[in-house]
Amino acid sequence: MDTTHVRVAVIGAGFSGLAAGHRLRRHAGIEDFVILERAHDVGGTWRDNTYPGAACDVPSNLYCFSYAPNPAWSHAFSAGAEIQAYLRRCAREFGLLPHLRLGHEVTAARWEHERARWRLTTGAGNYTADVVIAGTGPLTEPALPALPGLEDFGGHVFHSARWDHEHDLAGRHVAVVGTGASSVQFVPRIQPRASRLDVYQRTPPWIMPRHDRPLPDWQRRLYRRVPAAQHVVRQGLYWQREATLGAFLGPRDAVTALATKQALAHLREQVADARLRARLTPDYRLGCKRVLLSNDYYPALTRPNVEVVTSAITAVRPGALVTADGIEHKADTIVFGTGFTATRPPIASIVTGRDGRTLSEAWREGMAAHQGSMVAGFPNLFLVIGPGTGLGHSSMTVVIEAQVRYAVDAIRQMHDQGIADVEVLPETQDAYNAWLDERMSRTVWTTGGCTSWYMDERNGRVTALWPGSLTGFRRMSRRFSPEGHRARRWDRLA
Repeated sequence: MDTTHVRVAVIGAGFSGLAAGHRLRRHAGIEDFVILERAHDVGGTWRDNTYPGAACDVPSNLYCFSYAPNPAWSHAFSAGAEIQAYLRRCAREFGLLPHLRLGHEVTAARWEHERARWRLTTGAGNYTADVVIAGTGPLTEPALPALPGLEDFGGHVFHSARWDHEHDLAGRHVAVVGTGASSVQFVPRIQPRASRLDVYQRTPPWIMPRHDRPLPDWQRRLYRRVPAAQHVVRQGLYWQREATLGAFLGPRDAVTALATKQALAHLREQVADARLRARLTPDYRLGCKRVLLSNDYYPALTRPNVEVVTSAITAVRPGALVTADGIEHKADTIVFGTGFTATRPPIASIVTGRDGRTLSEAWREGMAAHQGSMVAGFPNLFLVIGPGTGLGHSSMTVVIEAQVRYAVDAIRQMHDQGIADVEVLPETQDAYNAWLDERMSRTVWTTGGCTSWYMDERNGRVTALWPGSLTGFRRMSRRFSPEGHRARRWDRLA
C-alpha cells in the first residue's frame, strides 16, 4: 500500500479537527494536511450520540466557533442533530472537504526519530507527517461496567453513545444503568414508551433547571443582519459563565450556596414523594460532579412505570439484573448511560513515541501533559482537549480554539526557524503538572466529597479538568514558547 507524506496529519473530524484544519488554512497558509476520520461523516461526539433527547448543556451562541457564529440556531440550547448540521456546514465553508479522509481509522502512529516524522497506519491508506494534531477528544469510547454474567443476559444491550434505533422500546421492560448527562436527557424520552423502566442510580446528580427556549424569528433575523449583536450575546454568556467560577475553585461561597438552594428547590418542586426525593438528593457538594440541566428528568422518575434502584448491581442473569440487596429485577433491555473512558483515551494505546513507549505506557500512572498539549517523549505531537483542559463551567469550543492556536503557532515557528522536531522536556512537564495539582487540590472537584469521571482511579488525581478560569487558559495558550522544550534543526539531524 502506497504511503502519502503530508506536512500535518490531523486525527479526528469533530470540533477539534475542523478547528485545526481551519487554522492551518486561514491563519498559517498551510494546505498540505489531511484530516483522518474513522467514521464516514464529520461531527465526532455529535455524530455518534444520537440517543433520544441528545442536546448540549452550554448555550448555543457560546457552543460554536467564535469565527463561525450560527444565526440560525433554533433554541437557546441546541439539539445534537442541529450541532451536527452546523459542523457539516463548517467543514464545507472552511474549505476542508478536499482535506477530509473519511473511513480512515488510525490504527497506529509511530514516531520515526531518525527522520523526524510520524508514520500513521489506517485501514484505507498509510501516511507520514511532520506533525500530528490529535483531535480525538476524551468522549469517544463508551465505558461499560464489568458486570458478571452480562454476556448471558439474553436480551438487548447497548450504550447510549451507540443507540440502537432499530430496537423498539415500546412495551419493553428497560433497565437504564447510570444517571449522568446522557441518561438525564434520554430517560424522559423513553419513559412513555417503556412498559417498565428501572433506573439504576449509583450517585444522584445535582440538577438545575434548563432555561431553554425557542429563539424567535426576529432574533435570528437580527443576528443575520447585524452579526455584532450575536457577538455581544456570546460575550455576555462567556463572562456570565466565568462569574460562576467561585463555586468550583475554592471553599463554599455565596454562589455555591445560591446554586445549591436553587437545585434543592427544583427537586422539591418536581418530586412530591419524600422518600423518592431523599434518594435523589446528593450528599456531596454541588459542582463536584458535572452539574446537569433538566426540566423533565425528575418528573419522569415520578411516573407509575418507573422505579429508581439505588442498590448496586452485583450480577446479571438471563432476563434480570441482581442488586446487592439480593433482589432480582426483571428486564429485557439494558441501556448503559455510563459515560466514556475519559481518563484512558483509546488513542493512547496506538501512539508510540521516541523511546518506543505508547502514550498508554507513558500514562500508566495517570494522564499528564504540558499545558494539556504536549507530552514528553512524543515530539511534534499536539493534543487537543488533552489532560487538564476540561471545563466544569463553560464551553469546550473556546478551549479547542485556544489549543489549536497554540499548536499552529508552534508549527509556524518550526517552519520559520528550520526546526525538524520539538519536544517538551520531562522536567518542564513535571513542574507544570505539580503546579496544576496544587491548584486542583483546593477545588470542589477534589474536596467536594465525590468520585467522578474527572478523576483518574489509578492515582486519585483529577486529570480531566482545568482548575482555573477560561480566560487564564486562553492567555496561557496564546502562543507557543520554546522555553522548556528541546528542538532539532533540519540541518543538524543525525
